[in-house]
Amino acid sequence: MERKVKYDYTFKLECVKLVLEKHFSAESVSVQKGLSESNVRKWVLLFKAHGEIGLLSRKNQIYTVDFKLKVLQTIDKEYLSLSEARLKFNIPTDSTIIKWRKDFANFGLEGLQPKPKGRPKTMSNFKRKKRKSDKPLIREEELLLENEALRCQLDILKKLQALIQAEEKAKRLKS
Repeated sequence: MERKVKYDYTFKLECVKLVLEKHFSAESVSVQKGLSESNVRKWVLLFKAHGEIGLLSRKNQIYTVDFKLKVLQTIDKEYLSLSEARLKFNIPTDSTIIKWRKDFANFGLEGLQPKPKGRPKTMSNFKRKKRKSDKPLIREEELLLENEALRCQLDILKKLQALIQAEEKAKRLKS
């Protein structure tokens, strides 16, 4: 999948002026500049609807619940297509409106509420292990701790022995 290319404001304006003022076709501008014809058409429509402001980048824009609801209601009242609504309200993509419509259908007004961005903070609920009290251990607990420590030592010695044997076997195979 190709990386999405972002074009700056001056480049978009240059392409739009070629189409509107010099009367080039969107296809010829796209071939000449090496970009998608649909981008050129979209920029021309945005320029016609909103002027030069329509070509400015609108990434990471946060919309209010009222605005989202107004867009959805206008689409229903005026029977607008997604692209018509996108142009009318200066929304970057059709998929934004599709998501609002889906969220509204599934969750109502609650679905249009802004959602937190980024990765959730999972460590906020982290609690450290409680320290053991300073009371002296009873004999049974001491023996259990000692038993566990001896098992750990034995496991380490077994692994060391297995490692030594593996190295000796490797040396024998080489010679």
